[in-house]
Amino acid sequence: MNKIATAAALLTATLAATSCASDITTASPADTAVGEAIDITSSTNNASSTDQALLGIDAELPAGLGQADRDGLAFMREEEKLARDVYQALYDAWGLEIFDNIAASEQRHTDSVLELLNRYGLPDPAEGLAPGEFSNVELQALYDDLVETGSQSSTDALKVGALIEELDITDLRLRASTQPDIDQVYSKLERGSSNHLRAFIRQLDRRDVTYTPIHLDQDTFDRIVDSSTRGRGQNSPRGSRGRGRA
Repeated sequence: MNKIATAAALLTATLAATSCASDITTASPADTAVGEAIDITSSTNNASSTDQALLGIDAELPAGLGQADRDGLAFMREEEKLARDVYQALYDAWGLEIFDNIAASEQRHTDSVLELLNRYGLPDPAEGLAPGEFSNVELQALYDDLVETGSQSSTDALKVGALIEELDITDLRLRASTQPDIDQVYSKLERGSSNHLRAFIRQLDRRDVTYTPIHLDQDTFDRIVDSSTRGRGQNSPRGSRGRGRA
C-alpha cells in the first residue's frame, strides 16, 4: 500500500499543521456495527439563548467562528464523505457486509458535519457532488487511489478501511476545536472511527493478516485496538502479539 500511504501522508501534511495526542476511550462494537448516531440538537439547536451563552455557542453570529474551524468543517465534511464513498465502492466490489454497514455510519457522520456547516451559514463543499466526486483535489486523488487499491483483493479492501479510519482519527485530532458544538461532534466522530478501526482489524486478524499503522503511532494504535478486548475481560490483549508488516 505504498502508493496509498504516500498519498494519504501527503494529504495530512499539506492540510494540517498541528496535532492533538489525546487518548480516547470507546465501547466495544460488533464487527459490522455502524457506530453511534450523532445528535447535536439536544444541547444546541433546542437550547435557550441563555443555555447557548453558557455553552459558548453563538448560532446567530457565524462570523465569530474562526477560520481554522471553518476550514476544518469543510475538510471533515468531504473526508467523511470520502469514507462513505470508498466503502460503498468496496462493498459493490466484494459484497462484505462490514463495508455496507460502516458506509451507513459514515453517512451519518458527514450529515452531522453538514448540520454544523448549515448552523454557521457556511457553504457545503460537497453540495451537488455524486459519490466519488470531491471539490478538494487532494481528497479526489486519495479516493481514486484507495478504490483502486481496495479493488485488488478483499484483504486489500480491509486494509484500505483500516487506513481510512486511521487517517480520520488523525485529521479529527489535528482539527480539534474549542467551539463546544464542533468539539462534541468531532469527539463522537472519533469514537465512531475507533470502533470502525477495531472492526477492520478484527476482520484482518481472522485472515491472519497483521496490519501496521501508517498515520497513528504504534502505541496509540494499540490502545485503540486493544481497548475492546480489555472491555471484554480477555487476558491476552492484541498488543501482546508480535507485529509485522503485512
